[in-house]
Amino acid sequence: MTTRESATVESGNGINLDVRIYKPAPEENDSTTSHQKVVVVLVHPYSVLGGCQGLMKGIARNLAEQGVAAVTFDMRGVGKSTGRPSLTGFSEVSDVIAVCKWTSQNLSNRILLVGSSAGAPIAGSAVDQVDEVVGYVSLGYPFGWTASILFGRHHKAILQSPKPKLFIMGTKDGFTSVKQLANKIQSAACRAETHLIEGASHFQLEGPSFDTEMASIIVTFISSL
Repeated sequence: MTTRESATVESGNGINLDVRIYKPAPEENDSTTSHQKVVVVLVHPYSVLGGCQGLMKGIARNLAEQGVAAVTFDMRGVGKSTGRPSLTGFSEVSDVIAVCKWTSQNLSNRILLVGSSAGAPIAGSAVDQVDEVVGYVSLGYPFGWTASILFGRHHKAILQSPKPKLFIMGTKDGFTSVKQLANKIQSAACRAETHLIEGASHFQLEGPSFDTEMASIIVTFISSL
């Protein structure tokens, strides 16, 4: 049976983050230590528009059911986490780094960072600031022109990262067109892949009906790392 635990992680400047850990049932005859297994840290959508870790709960549970531990958390100013959210997400990068550092010290030294919607650029800016992060997955990265007004300065960090990257997006995403995504990936360094979900919109991809599929794609990507 999978389990859920809670923790509080300090992000600096007195900001405390509410964290939840979803753990798979222990496997018999598994010689791999917990610190050798990849743990997924999930970064929720835009705080200013109501993004919270509850939106990542379904994926986290599905990952745990498939044998992969997952960590969710509320970024600053959301839920029980203290502090105030920022418009561009640059303050929240510190939150992602803090949770990844805590994860590396308490759960595993191999982390896959997964960001949803606006959480994708925020997570992307943290990837190369944490040595223990071994890869990155985005769910609906907002590369489009309008979203780039807020998040455009995050693009360079993930596109130039040498770590393996997977960009999942619905073909009907209202913030980024399939062509815009393809153009961005062409400029990406090292291993960068896309996975398109036919007919899915941006907010459908965030919804619970896709949680199982997202978890399965993430597990497959982990097996390739």
